[in-house]
Amino acid sequence: MPSPRLLAAILLALATAPLGAQSPTKRPLTPNDIYRMRDVSDPQLSPDGKWVAYTVSAMDSAKDKSVSHVWMTSWDGANTIQATTSKQSEHDPRWSPDNRYLAFLSSREGAKETQLWLLDRRGGEAARISTVPAGISDYAWSPDGNRVVLVAEDPDSAESDTTAPPKPIVVTRYHFKNDDEGYLQDRHYHLYLLDVATQKLEQLTSGSFDEESPAWSPDGRSIAFVSNHDADPDRSENSDVFVMAATPGAAARQLTTFRGPDNGDLAWSPDGKRIAYLRGSEPRFSAYSQDRVAIVSVDGGNGAAPRVLTEAFDRPFRSLHWSSDGASILGIVDDDRSRYLARVNPNDGAVQHVVDGQRVVGAFSQSASGEVALLVSTPTEPPEVYAISADTLRRLSHQNDAWLSGVQLAQTEGISAKGKDGTVVDGLLVKPLGFTAGRRYPALLRIHGGPNLQDQYDFHFERQLFAANGYVVFTANYRGSAGRGEAYGTSIFADWGDKEVKDLLAMTDHVAAMDFVDPARLGIGGWSYGGILTDYTIASDNRFKAAIAGAGSALQLSMYGSDEYIVQYEEELGVPWKHQDAWLKVSYPFFHADRIHTPTLFLGGTSDFNVPVIGGEQMYQALRSLGVDTRLIVYPGQHHGIGRPSFKVDRLKRYVAWYDHYLQPQTNAATTAR
Repeated sequence: MPSPRLLAAILLALATAPLGAQSPTKRPLTPNDIYRMRDVSDPQLSPDGKWVAYTVSAMDSAKDKSVSHVWMTSWDGANTIQATTSKQSEHDPRWSPDNRYLAFLSSREGAKETQLWLLDRRGGEAARISTVPAGISDYAWSPDGNRVVLVAEDPDSAESDTTAPPKPIVVTRYHFKNDDEGYLQDRHYHLYLLDVATQKLEQLTSGSFDEESPAWSPDGRSIAFVSNHDADPDRSENSDVFVMAATPGAAARQLTTFRGPDNGDLAWSPDGKRIAYLRGSEPRFSAYSQDRVAIVSVDGGNGAAPRVLTEAFDRPFRSLHWSSDGASILGIVDDDRSRYLARVNPNDGAVQHVVDGQRVVGAFSQSASGEVALLVSTPTEPPEVYAISADTLRRLSHQNDAWLSGVQLAQTEGISAKGKDGTVVDGLLVKPLGFTAGRRYPALLRIHGGPNLQDQYDFHFERQLFAANGYVVFTANYRGSAGRGEAYGTSIFADWGDKEVKDLLAMTDHVAAMDFVDPARLGIGGWSYGGILTDYTIASDNRFKAAIAGAGSALQLSMYGSDEYIVQYEEELGVPWKHQDAWLKVSYPFFHADRIHTPTLFLGGTSDFNVPVIGGEQMYQALRSLGVDTRLIVYPGQHHGIGRPSFKVDRLKRYVAWYDHYLQPQTNAATTAR
């Protein structure tokens, strides 16, 4: 019989064990698990279909940074190899057409900027073959493997002298800032041609334009790319498909003229006569654009205009690839909480599902012989590489198996709610670990950003973390979200914080009525547009007892000229000096801050040019002035997406502590770190 002291220790351990710790071999998720999770991305099939290369990223707690490396798995899944192992990151693996080389991008071995490296599959170390001053952002092999087309930014003359004092930033552009790039100067991204054998570099394009998404024609004579050649590209969201001879000094021909986005991963037909691309929505709907599959004739013969194949399909596509026999175009479709692989008939636009279900296909690659490798995630499985044979999935990578074997995950289910205006809103619900019927749990409404994104059936660390800490977690794909058709997405045009809030509250009503939810303990929160909608919602409804607004804003008028969305603002709301009413209308959370009584945590990064931290600072100051409990967390040097691993962990811990303090009063003693 155990001693009284030992018995007391056992009882204390049981009382303080994390909710849902039902098995000694399984434990609930914790914030520190982000150091154990591996992020798999960018699967690339070798031309012979025998190997798949992909990128694996992981967070290094000692160095406090994320590091990525290139891995390879054989098509039969029997062999897996880590192809790169340097201290720096490697990414964007691409096979040479003859299977001899595996190329990748890296700043390894002291390279100041990202350069192109070749790994000879016969053995030896990878060799750097480029010395582009400003680094490389994208590249593509020529069909014969002798050349590579690069996308690189114009060099900055000041970068050559690292000892010189910093110079003033001279701004002359209309669109003058981007989140990760900072202030934009008169430097642009152009195409360059690199000879693999001699390493000779020649510039293909120039001017006050940016080129992207280069794609070689099957015969290797031409390169297609995407660019905006408007008189002032900074003033529009337009882009078009161009083609030029793969020769320095050649003129580019414009193939499309739609006054909106013609873009995407360009895909040549096997006969080299047509190019498949993505056409977006009309220009004024740039923030809610829905991409359709389109094809254009390369020679423009007989006055043939581009054809939009999936106009009537009413779902967005991404990542196109033409089959080697020319009979179909593969692409990824966003559709109501899922993302699946589909085939499009290039003649009539008919769409056929290939891989669907309650999962998310993140990327894919197809070999010349027809094999397809793809990235797949489910609510209980982070993205891993799969093979598809006869439309059947077969797992190839197992990067997260060891970690997942030790953690207990909650199940995710789909839910729907109908609002007062009849709109049906779909979302997801995750019950807490150790769920017990008859018990009522606190519930968290977590709001996705975008707004033109969707909550979907993929692995979502935050949702699992909240479930591990005893919360019902639910989401709502409010109007403005992707995956429900163009009309659903564009319905919030120039009317932010109206229909979205109605949809969020409709889902909240639906979940709060469930017999296992405590309607007196509701929380809300999100990041980016999710943070913005948090501000809108708590200014409209006081039922939430705790809120978290990350990288959000409420005084939208102050975002004009402060963030990177100038083109959208003037297209959608108009200039403030002529349309004050529109700007004041969408700024109502700030001007009605006195209606907010929900304790709110605000967070942001000092280097965020997407939604500057001033958006959170203003709301923090307003609630502090009003006596509402609030805190502001500012992460130094961070952009819109918090990148430093220690900050990511800190943010997750603060999320849980803030919600626990207000929604789980029995744990208050353990949440003083908020």
